[in-house]
Amino acid sequence: QVQVVESGGGLVQPGGSLRLSCAASGVTFRVYRMGWYRQAPDKQRELVASILSTGNTNIAEDGKGRFTISRDNAKNTAFLQMNSLKAEDTAVYYCNVVPVLGSRGYWGQGTQVTVSS
Repeated sequence: QVQVVESGGGLVQPGGSLRLSCAASGVTFRVYRMGWYRQAPDKQRELVASILSTGNTNIAEDGKGRFTISRDNAKNTAFLQMNSLKAEDTAVYYCNVVPVLGSRGYWGQGTQVTVSS
């Protein structure tokens, strides 16, 4: 069974940084895609960044220049480095794991990121 666990969230001041981790277990091979999404209260869940098994990455417009995504393929772990955080980044951040191309995605429980002075 595929399990997804996020960590690294917390309270940070505007302009600060956080690094989120997403660990996938119960997978046989390197997963096809790992993505970070976020959801603020009363808002739709939105893509933040994603990374494929090839290493190709995609970052949402708002995160460009501030966020980077990477992965440790040996551990099937993805990281989201967030710099220059703004209050608007406050949300629950979720990791989604697609084990193989064409399969459904698996969600973690989320980790809270709060950017506040």
